[in-house]
Amino acid sequence: MMTAMLLASLDQMIVSTALPTIVGELDGVRHMAWVTTAYILAATIGMPVYGRLGDLVGRKSLFLGGIGVFIVGSAVAGAAQSMTVLIIGRAVQGLGGGGLMITSQAIVADLVPPRQRARYMAPIGAVFGLAAVVGPLLGGWFTDHADWRWAFWINLPLGVITLAVCAFTLRLPHRAKKPVIDYPGITLMAAAVTCTVLFASWGGTEYPWSDPVILGLAAGAVVAWAAFFLVEARVPEPVIPPRIFRSRIFNMATLIGMIVTGVGMFAVVGYMPTYLQMVYGKSATESGLLLLPMVVGIMLTAVFSGTVISRTGHYRMWPILGTAVVALTSLLMSTLEPDTSIYVVCCYFLLLGAGLGTMMQTLVLAVQNDFPASDVGTATSTNNFFREIGATLGTAAVGAVFAHRLTDQIAERVPADAVKAVGSTDSLTPAGVHALPAKLEEAVVLSYQHALTPVFRYLVPLFALALVLAFLLPEKRLADKHTAPEEETAPPPMAMEGT
Repeated sequence: MMTAMLLASLDQMIVSTALPTIVGELDGVRHMAWVTTAYILAATIGMPVYGRLGDLVGRKSLFLGGIGVFIVGSAVAGAAQSMTVLIIGRAVQGLGGGGLMITSQAIVADLVPPRQRARYMAPIGAVFGLAAVVGPLLGGWFTDHADWRWAFWINLPLGVITLAVCAFTLRLPHRAKKPVIDYPGITLMAAAVTCTVLFASWGGTEYPWSDPVILGLAAGAVVAWAAFFLVEARVPEPVIPPRIFRSRIFNMATLIGMIVTGVGMFAVVGYMPTYLQMVYGKSATESGLLLLPMVVGIMLTAVFSGTVISRTGHYRMWPILGTAVVALTSLLMSTLEPDTSIYVVCCYFLLLGAGLGTMMQTLVLAVQNDFPASDVGTATSTNNFFREIGATLGTAAVGAVFAHRLTDQIAERVPADAVKAVGSTDSLTPAGVHALPAKLEEAVVLSYQHALTPVFRYLVPLFALALVLAFLLPEKRLADKHTAPEEETAPPPMAMEGT
């Protein structure tokens, strides 16, 4: 399960550092954003579908199918000779990857009683945090020392091993129910997610926020989401059943995850590596390595909190503690200055990881514990689905505020006659900035620092809201006994004919 989660999570960000080389070799600068967007779109759309079908027909075949789809997508992307083929491969990868992320968590719920589940969910959550940091590092290493195609080919042996092990050893409940596919719901959900993700990805980058394309995507998202929820209330087997939202635990846990995990982690992972390169003059590899304390923090507290939850059966204190730590860390990071020691920055990363580790999988565990076995996959996938939406919108919002502040700071600090030498804020690179004359370099570095660090202070009220929600999160004591359907049994061996 951990290997499957690692494969799916890595490929969300593994191409980020390899993209300049990829688009240069395949002559596809105009379509560069789609290499990442295609994966995220397909994975996000696939999550609720995998979750619901797993509850209706069983998870083993879906899980094995997801691995197979992911392997095929990786092979296509690795062998691509054009941007079109690469983007198609990434979309196929995403369809498989979304299933791996959801089904692996739901399988744990099938195999492990709620009281012991936290110990198993903790390392799976830590793998997700590890992948967010290691993904860009691996992509850059493969590009520099081998070939960018290995960022995809590495999935083939790992995927085949995972497929073989799970095919022969995994025993899961089998549900013979014939599913009724919610085609209208899936279609409207796909349209809503596509409009939402493209609005967040293109707004302020590919197009100005006031551009008709962005306004049209925003309007399309609102209409598609409204139509989707109307349809879900009327079809017999909705892909996201409205009854899911009757659970107060689900609603609170999902909102907390959207805010803290979605915005908190991805704001740091998305912008701090470039900050380290701009302000501290670190290389791309060094800036990625400096984020490893965050992974250490996630792993330590995830395992510790999971062990305590399994012993006590109580989980409510951990989202409260984690949210408070993330809010404190965000406030501390807003005080960073160019002369702040790099060791202090790493301590802040460790503290942020410690906060995230106590809650990432704890929230999923709380959601799973509030639903019967017949809805565990649906609840898990819907929780992750909205967390992905929150991460996409949160990252876009942070990026928009940062870009606006950076433009203002450069206009304020860089002399008018030197603006041309600095260039557009969209084309700023660490290498280009450090090649400028000393005074001009200092002005740009200060602009970057003063543009980003206050954004963390702006996030504190949002995390404070999440802390209030954490206090309002009800607690349902974890059961010692497994409530899932009985484990499927292998058919009896065929009787051999006597001689």
